[in-house]
Amino acid sequence: MELTETEFIISKNRGKGQPYDKRLIAQIVELEAQGVPRRDLIKAYGMSSSTLLEWLRGSGSSPSKRRSYTQSEKRSVMRAVDGGMSIREAQIAYNISHPSIIRHWIKKNKEENAELSLLKPVEVAQNIPTDSSNTELEALQKALAEANLKIQALDTLIDIAEEQLKIDIRKKSGARQSSK
Repeated sequence: MELTETEFIISKNRGKGQPYDKRLIAQIVELEAQGVPRRDLIKAYGMSSSTLLEWLRGSGSSPSKRRSYTQSEKRSVMRAVDGGMSIREAQIAYNISHPSIIRHWIKKNKEENAELSLLKPVEVAQNIPTDSSNTELEALQKALAEANLKIQALDTLIDIAEEQLKIDIRKKSGARQSSK
């Protein structure tokens, strides 16, 4: 009996820990991708469900494939949590796999906001003559804080526009200038 490339002999008394043929693994993964129920594959090929899941993870077609979230999705979830929604409710509402993901986003956002608020005042404030009043210094600090907030708002606006319009607005580093 000759075997074609897609046919393999499956030994019923295969020992524990004895590896499967790589071509057979590829065939089983392909069958699963075509829609053959996993239960049938496990029964037909005599493997454990964890073995099949391991093969599927290795092939990139894993059901637990890691999902990436856009900045606007993250902001929406964080706004909902800030608005009073619990992390568990937000996880269910936004179909997020684990609540620790949301906690991580919130922690990262707080760190970024803390960085913005801890920006050192411009050295110009140190060079102000001593006869000027504190109100002038306070006015400069207030203007700086407003400018930082405006920059953050504009960056957020650009992020949302890039995502929704699917175009790159920011200049790439190393990009050549157009010749006019």
